Amino acid sequence: MSRSKLLYYLVVFLSLSVALVTYRFLALGWQAAFPVLRANVDAGKMAFAVHVLASPIALISALPQFLPDLRARRPSLHRWAGRIYAFAILMGGISGLLLAWTAQDRPIAAAGFGLLAVSWLFITARGVLLARAGKVASHRRWMLRSFSLTFAAVTLRLQLPVLFALGLNYPQASNIVAWTCWIPNLLLVEWLMRRALSGPGQADQALRANT
Repeated sequence: MSRSKLLYYLVVFLSLSVALVTYRFLALGWQAAFPVLRANVDAGKMAFAVHVLASPIALISALPQFLPDLRARRPSLHRWAGRIYAFAILMGGISGLLLAWTAQDRPIAAAGFGLLAVSWLFITARGVLLARAGKVASHRRWMLRSFSLTFAAVTLRLQLPVLFALGLNYPQASNIVAWTCWIPNLLLVEWLMRRALSGPGQADQALRANT
């Protein structure tokens, strides 16, 4: 099995795991499902509910988009999954921005999560507009950037247990993960795209390999 397939399967496993774990509130209720986020739940119940409902949908609907054969055989599925993805980000991004506003007692965290929400909305909108304009290669690059921000839901959950183990509580840890859950993702994707496109005559092959 190639390295790219192993990476894809890892992304799928982590994305589905986070999405399923997020929906535990259906069985446990809001407070029991998100005890460390109780302040967020209390400060903006509607925004929190929308964010928790929409963000996992963005994670799941993005996964088929990484399969070139499926895109070629079922273009309608690609378009509909893209519409669901973009709408989920619209809901998740707006609600995330509102939640960031409720964290004014933690201005560093509020700034990080707020900038993530704005970047998520802008980058995804840019990718959608490029698709509508028929600029497929540019559309794929921008949607890769978009997914790097969507995947912040995963990297945040991977980082929090480490920070808790180091003795930080959630307010302290949030000041860190508000930045580290998404900036490294975006930088990594940008580096991979630039690296793939650096070789002469490799642009089309690189885009296929990375999208």
